[in-house]
Amino acid sequence: MPTRGRTPRPPRDWWCDAVVYQVYPRSFADGNADGTGDLAGLRARLPHLAGLGVDALWITPWYRSPLADGGYDVADHRDIDPAFGTLAEAELLIAEARALGVRIIVDLVPNHVSGEHPWFRAALAAPAGAPERERFHFRPGRGEHGELPPNNWLSEFGGPAWTRTTDAAGRPGEWYLHLFTPQQPDLDWNHPAVRAEFESVLRFWFDRGVAGIRVDSANLLAKDPELPDLVRPPGERPHPYVDREELHEVYRSWRRIARSYPDERVLIGEIWSGKGERLARYLRGDELHSAFNFAFLTCPWEAAALRETIDSSLATGARAGAGANWVLCNHDVTRTVTRYGRSDTSFDFGKVTAGVPTDLALGTRRARAAALLTLALPGSVYLYQGEELGLPEVEDLPPAARRDPVHLRSGGANPGRDGCRVPLPWSGGQRPYGFGGGGPDTWLPQPDDWAALTVAAQDADPASLLSLYRRALRLRRSLDAFRGGAFAWVPAGEDVLAFRRDDVLCLVNFSDRPAALPHGHTVLLASDPASGHELAPHAAVWLGRPSAGAPAS
Repeated sequence: MPTRGRTPRPPRDWWCDAVVYQVYPRSFADGNADGTGDLAGLRARLPHLAGLGVDALWITPWYRSPLADGGYDVADHRDIDPAFGTLAEAELLIAEARALGVRIIVDLVPNHVSGEHPWFRAALAAPAGAPERERFHFRPGRGEHGELPPNNWLSEFGGPAWTRTTDAAGRPGEWYLHLFTPQQPDLDWNHPAVRAEFESVLRFWFDRGVAGIRVDSANLLAKDPELPDLVRPPGERPHPYVDREELHEVYRSWRRIARSYPDERVLIGEIWSGKGERLARYLRGDELHSAFNFAFLTCPWEAAALRETIDSSLATGARAGAGANWVLCNHDVTRTVTRYGRSDTSFDFGKVTAGVPTDLALGTRRARAAALLTLALPGSVYLYQGEELGLPEVEDLPPAARRDPVHLRSGGANPGRDGCRVPLPWSGGQRPYGFGGGGPDTWLPQPDDWAALTVAAQDADPASLLSLYRRALRLRRSLDAFRGGAFAWVPAGEDVLAFRRDDVLCLVNFSDRPAALPHGHTVLLASDPASGHELAPHAAVWLGRPSAGAPAS
């Protein structure tokens, strides 16, 4: 496979059509044979990623953390967790990736910190009303003895969003806010020290050469200072903690920092609830560069629904003067092959349950087609590790092995997100499939039937999903049509989507029957190699300019 570096895209606008590969370091590659992925393993696999053809890596939190929520409970944003390596190794990784033409994007978690963060430990040790508590949301409880939470807010992971403190003598005291787990206390973004701290963290990583940051829970930072009860429906009153106006000044200040570097750094927001005009506000020229397209990720595998979502996504980007982006999966959602193999192919956190019937063969066909659809659209693409291998969701993890607080806080009713975070298979016929040099045990157990899905097995198979991704990324980089080419829908048959990017035509068949291909075009790439003169069911194809004398479609 290719290992040499590639010429990076122009630094001014490289992110506009970049392919960004998401690395969940705990599950990517193990360099010290302890069953947990680390920076040594990632550094050793950088040639694989450069050979795949991606432009950048988004690395989920690698910071010092008790790992109560997979690293999203950060104890120190300026240090690497010892389970992953050292800060010096992170700096080497940034430099080595750049030498191969691959940029690094790091996660930033500004809504909350770990309960082990020095700020929160000092706050717990201080009395009510002390300055140390002003950087968080501490409040007295309601009820005769303060025994009730300050308001009715619920955690994103289930249960109340408040935990009551106790002093050294065991006496109950104030409550503190956590929109996620109790080990993740929310910061008060009205406090100047909080704003100054994260501006300093931005500069810390930008100075070390990262190309940008992904902002976790980007629309949750600001809270109504009154902390009122959440009223449903909210009516005319702004939501007390989602998508508040105060957020925009935070991101304007961050954009000024990003612009202060010779090669502007990129800011990417995780904004689940925003859409249309509300989402476009975050993408104005002085705020975030991009925001994840969750409308596309959650959309069912249906031609009409996807066309509507693509149109609205392009319109939102155009409204803000920003490019669109496309994502099929990430570390929080059911893997694409599994989701697309079900009768309901959409995604909704409220519907995640175990034991849903799944046709993995059908899901794989659709995932192959979705790869070509996504990579042909104008804008950037985010690819979650293992998607290029067609890994399914691991749904039969033993209860004792599960680590996700979503599962634990639901009492086991919700399977949680561990199933999409199982360590990657690299080679060999049995666990740990080359993930590390030790025994079969990995931090989450791998299935016994992944031998055919390893990188090594697919590397040798020209019909594999990995080979399809490599060819698609190579064409995406080499064809002028995919570098800013105009987008236009083309009339097609029922349950078929067709669009042009200049002289490249992309067709996707969503039906259970073959669809005719236009005459005379050159097949550049097909998700089903047996397409021939017809487009197979649940398949996609890229077609080049018609040959001389052939009728154009």
